Amino acid sequence: MGWHSARGSVDGLAWGLLATLFVSGIPFAYILGGVRRGRLTDHHVGLREQRRVPLLVGLCSVAAGTALLAALDAPRPVLALAAAGAVGLIVAVAVSHWWKMSIHTAVAAGSVVVLVVTFGPLLAATAPLLALVGWSRVRLRDHTVPQVLAGGALGALVAAVVFVGLH
Repeated sequence: MGWHSARGSVDGLAWGLLATLFVSGIPFAYILGGVRRGRLTDHHVGLREQRRVPLLVGLCSVAAGTALLAALDAPRPVLALAAAGAVGLIVAVAVSHWWKMSIHTAVAAGSVVVLVVTFGPLLAATAPLLALVGWSRVRLRDHTVPQVLAGGALGALVAAVVFVGLH
């Protein structure tokens, strides 16, 4: 998104890397540290009871990254994508308290929506990848079909509302 929104410049790559650090890098590093210390069972955080703190750490990281991107006047699509991630995590934290919805399928579905909105309807061809993500979550026995479907629906809805609204 950074590369695209900054017309392929080095600045665009820097925006994308900065957003990725806060949206993915810091949260994943926290999870890996938790696994190494024995506080988390695995990097998928498969036990719902263990999800709250990593999700909150992720939410804080995404919120801080979004605020930093806004303060540095990041391109609008990069900021919209980070904001959509923050809203998605807020919902995931709330839902995960009661139910283990698939965050993997939420992110995958949101990504499909963002790709179609940004690059046009031909990118709807990426939708079958969403089915593969959902299938893998069920096959690994990490989620049930309803948890996968709910995650996909939620991710698509958040991306449609937040990313499209801010883009």
